[in-house]
Amino acid sequence: MASPALSQASTVFETDAPQIRNDQKTRPRAALQHVKQATTSQDIPLFLIAYRILNALSIRTFFQPDEYFQSLEPAWEIAFGANSGAWITWEWKNQLRSAIHPTLFAGVYWLSAELSTLLRLAPHDHAELLLAAPKVTQAVVAALGDYYTWKMGEHKYGLREDQKLDQDRELAKCVSDGENVKNARSTAYRLCRCLLLAALACVLRPTNILIWICLACFSLWKSSSSGRLLKLPWINGGLWVNMSSLAHGPATRPERLVLVLEALVCGTLVLASSLVVDRLYYQQWTFPPIRFLYFNLTQSLSVHYGRNDWHYYLTQGYPLLLTNFLPFALVGVYQSLFPQDASSTQAVPTANIRQQLATASVLVPFILSFISHKEVRFIYPLLPPLHLLSAAPFTAYFFSSPPKNTIRKRLLLTLLLTTNLLLAIFTTTLYQQAPLNTLSYLRSRATSHQNTPTTIAFLTPCHSTPWRSHLIHPSLKAWALTCEPPLHLPPSQHSTYLDEADLFYQSPTHWLSLHLGRPPKNINEQQHRLSALETATGVSWDGVVAYVDEKGREREKKKKAWTGYLVFFGQLEEEMVRYLRGSGYGVCWRGWNGWGHEDWRRRGGMVVWCMDEGEKRAWKEREEERGKTRGWRRLVGWG
Repeated sequence: MASPALSQASTVFETDAPQIRNDQKTRPRAALQHVKQATTSQDIPLFLIAYRILNALSIRTFFQPDEYFQSLEPAWEIAFGANSGAWITWEWKNQLRSAIHPTLFAGVYWLSAELSTLLRLAPHDHAELLLAAPKVTQAVVAALGDYYTWKMGEHKYGLREDQKLDQDRELAKCVSDGENVKNARSTAYRLCRCLLLAALACVLRPTNILIWICLACFSLWKSSSSGRLLKLPWINGGLWVNMSSLAHGPATRPERLVLVLEALVCGTLVLASSLVVDRLYYQQWTFPPIRFLYFNLTQSLSVHYGRNDWHYYLTQGYPLLLTNFLPFALVGVYQSLFPQDASSTQAVPTANIRQQLATASVLVPFILSFISHKEVRFIYPLLPPLHLLSAAPFTAYFFSSPPKNTIRKRLLLTLLLTTNLLLAIFTTTLYQQAPLNTLSYLRSRATSHQNTPTTIAFLTPCHSTPWRSHLIHPSLKAWALTCEPPLHLPPSQHSTYLDEADLFYQSPTHWLSLHLGRPPKNINEQQHRLSALETATGVSWDGVVAYVDEKGREREKKKKAWTGYLVFFGQLEEEMVRYLRGSGYGVCWRGWNGWGHEDWRRRGGMVVWCMDEGEKRAWKEREEERGKTRGWRRLVGWG
């Protein structure tokens, strides 16, 4: 009597002669199909890399300070030295970040600089190369993430019914590897790669451990196989039998042991590498993930950068992350957590994986909601799983068979795609474009004044623009308002602490009078003051000065002085006009920054004032020409 498992099995092998002859006839066709599939699998990663590079090089907007100050600034310091002008924030001075990530970009910077020297590029071309190199690098990393997200979706949902059995054995790389620990050696290799990447993700961002704890718990508790490999000696091979009902009981002790040992080995390798890299960067032994958790959770320093409602991720985080895919993602999460037909052959191999992804997508935001400071980027690692979960409801609705309400669904699909396209264009080319455009303008000033330093003061909320990674030229010397957290105060005093930027915006004119004094009347006076300051302190004006605070602790701050260029947002211009009346400053450049901003301090575009008479005159002439053009357009009815 046949066993129940084999009686319910669906096999891919028949021994009767007619079937063999049919297989022989279809071999050329199958070979051709295999070539087509191979070509497609090669074209997709190439397309994704090309698309991501094009996207990265076409972005003209500013998103988050951390994309520069937590990667490119320390990378610049690693590549070009401590005196290269990089802005190293408090996280790096207090060893909260792993140096692995910026080390990657440091290598890119060094290679780009060497290539520029070899090709003898002009200063402008040298700057453009250093701007583009890290963008291209990150684009390749993003494309690889896209590719393996697609691969996981391919394994999860399958391609065609006749490929289903082969797809089942390769399900979902990382997640299914944890479940199929007992499989062949290739599975063990994939599991090892998965665990190495998981450990690296947790070292780079400690909160990623929440995602992997969810997946690890599933893997340690449940063990399911999509079938069984039966050895057939007479064909010198095996037969894969796909079961129609699978066991979802506890994992066996050997399976748990293998998974735990693999995790320990891979985790130890990554931690050892991280310790070595951090030792080389910080010049002392340290473990940034522990310090990150200590400062942000125990000391509550993250609250200094904002406090959000408990429901932020539900009401703002997921809507911002998914936009108009939100309904499909919610349906996908619900269907994965509460499957309607878990016993079907098609559902079982993927149901467990979808359940794991859905559980992580719910639990991680839930846990992060207990932390007062919240940002949508904290749940970015959940975006690929959410896209995979939303794929099934999306295709079921728009491409159901037989088709229903075709015209209405086509119109809705067109609306969704158009909305996404418009949002992409707006956020990458229009919204907050002024910070990057301002630095482009300042770089152009540096190349036109190569023999003299160009000095800049950024009177903006801290980290409103990139820094040395976009200033590039050593002749550009600048200072900016800071927003260091209250590291020297007990947690009970954090709520009343005001950083330098806060103090400035309380009363800009008072702050300027207190720290900078009377503005210079011409560029000669301004340069004379800088020279006098450097003579008095014995260091360059934009260097760091050590001082002892009121409690006897040694601290650091940057000196402030009037510079050749002042950068601030338009909402501050009225006060600056009053304070700088009678000085040598005037408008040299103005950049549009989108329609409004959630931070009132960043509204009104970005303005650059300078003391160079030629630049002020050139700006005035351009404005007059624009005024004439606008008047002519209104006259003919175009404006």
